[in-house]
Amino acid sequence: MSDSISDLLTSIKNAQAVSKETVVIPFSNLCYSISQVLEKEGLVSKIEKKGKKTKKVIEITLRYEEKTPVISGIERISRPGQRIYIKNKEIRPIRGGYGLAIISTSKGLLTNKEAKKQKLGGELICEIW
Repeated sequence: MSDSISDLLTSIKNAQAVSKETVVIPFSNLCYSISQVLEKEGLVSKIEKKGKKTKKVIEITLRYEEKTPVISGIERISRPGQRIYIKNKEIRPIRGGYGLAIISTSKGLLTNKEAKKQKLGGELICEIW
């Protein structure tokens, strides 16, 4: 059994370590949703769905500012073997407000700020700074 979310996060981290421009990962709805959140927050430049049926992939164009990656760290929190759930009142700022957490709520994937505003808790998927 493989963990597609960890594969996505590791691929982004490794690609930025060697200054690659794009990352291509196998398509899954959850990975695509996470990529959309990253794009909306301005952490990646562009995401594209490519291919058909079983050969679908997500192409993520990474973002750099003056040759340094915008994302300096990614950490997977909730894992397949140990799910981590968080209540609305337990949501805290990441890295003093400079980072963000992606939370899977009943209204879809939200950042920690959006979830706090909508008073929703859920599964804490990852933290990005």
